[in-house]
Amino acid sequence: MVDDEALAAGALCEIWSSAGGDLADLEHVVIDGVDPQYPSPFRVGTVAAASIAGAALAAARLWHARTGRWQRATVSMRHAAASFRSERYLRVDDAPPPELWDTFSGYYRTGDDRWVQLHTNFAHHRACALWVLGLDPARTTDRADGERAMLAWDGQAAEDALAEAGGCGYLARTPEEWRAHPQARALAALPPLDLDRVGEAPVRAFRAGAMPLSGVRVLDMSRVIAGPVAGRTLAAYGADVIRVGAVHLPEMAPLVIDTGFGKRFVHLDLRTAADRARFEALAALADVVIQASRPGALDALGYGVDDLVRLRPGVVVVSLSAWSHAGPWSNRRGFDSLVQTTSGIVMEGAVWAGNDRPTPLPAQALDHATGYLAAMGAMLALARQAERGGSYRVRVALARTGRWLDGLGRTDGAGVSDPTPDMLTGLFDEMDSDFGRLRYVRPAGRLDETPPAWTRAPGRPGAEARW
Repeated sequence: MVDDEALAAGALCEIWSSAGGDLADLEHVVIDGVDPQYPSPFRVGTVAAASIAGAALAAARLWHARTGRWQRATVSMRHAAASFRSERYLRVDDAPPPELWDTFSGYYRTGDDRWVQLHTNFAHHRACALWVLGLDPARTTDRADGERAMLAWDGQAAEDALAEAGGCGYLARTPEEWRAHPQARALAALPPLDLDRVGEAPVRAFRAGAMPLSGVRVLDMSRVIAGPVAGRTLAAYGADVIRVGAVHLPEMAPLVIDTGFGKRFVHLDLRTAADRARFEALAALADVVIQASRPGALDALGYGVDDLVRLRPGVVVVSLSAWSHAGPWSNRRGFDSLVQTTSGIVMEGAVWAGNDRPTPLPAQALDHATGYLAAMGAMLALARQAERGGSYRVRVALARTGRWLDGLGRTDGAGVSDPTPDMLTGLFDEMDSDFGRLRYVRPAGRLDETPPAWTRAPGRPGAEARW
């Protein structure tokens, strides 16, 4: 029988060492319980526990850097697994949030009997998919139109056409096909997390406060799940987080709420001179900047890593991407579900479940794990900055996280469950917000001296753009 705690501890050791962490630090973290074994052959609970434990241990490491004292980090595997489904368990005035998925999103059969997944949750991605398929947006009302149109395509040709048009759709590959792909080969040499020193800067003294990240200022320039989870995690350990969005950038309302705990939300249009000046005033005082735009997008606006380091020597820049900075797909768009589709996860899931169609993971596990890895890297970088000075870059990617998950082996199928909120008693807190009364999964990475918590409810955009 597999020892779930030992397996999760080994996974934590892998990510901690990949970030250059001291393995002696691992004595200050405990992972307890058993993997709840959500319905999947993949070890979702193990990745949840290990990534959340990594973030909690990094908070304890940062606490040691500022106080000289360690505190114990503890993660329950049951709580960690629930955290990976936080958007599903969120309740607003006792009601579940609206459906996240657009009706046109999903898997489509192709003419060569393959599957292509379309991701159309944002209107411009839906419009692009319809254009590639030759459908009139004004007349297309249901999936049946898309299903008929996709049958005229071979799977690879559809993937290529969608990429060329700037859309979001990928061919479902088998694990063997993915391992032979040039992008998979480019990922093979990369660890789950990179943490690099990218500039010189003096040591920065900690601001006063009672939490590991008290006084730490974080600009969260991300959307959807992975980047916002990183910002939400830093907020739970005491950081002052400003989430930066814009009126012209689409959002998914339930995710704005679920990942908005602990943050203020401002709208800035970085295409205008006035808002660029406001953003630069924020960035000049930020300790961490999280960005999850497609690689090169912020560089084109003048806010790449080098630009941010010039604005704020000593800053930690966290970059999240779908496919990583390496390989032929480094500048392609992507989301968690698309990475699952093309990297073999959904096809292996189909075989395991006995289905005749792609079967994704029972959680957006790549998104959530990547978010916690990003938060871990940011806190480790802050500790190094406090001890050695310097500016730092943290790089994580959904596909790299997927490779880490794949390397942890498979479950034996015993004890598979799909818990409802009623089965997760004791893991929820409540607070009032602009959206109503919220019931949510509280932070899973516990610290025994400074327990994490969100002191600010999610809010609508409109906060003042100032620290």
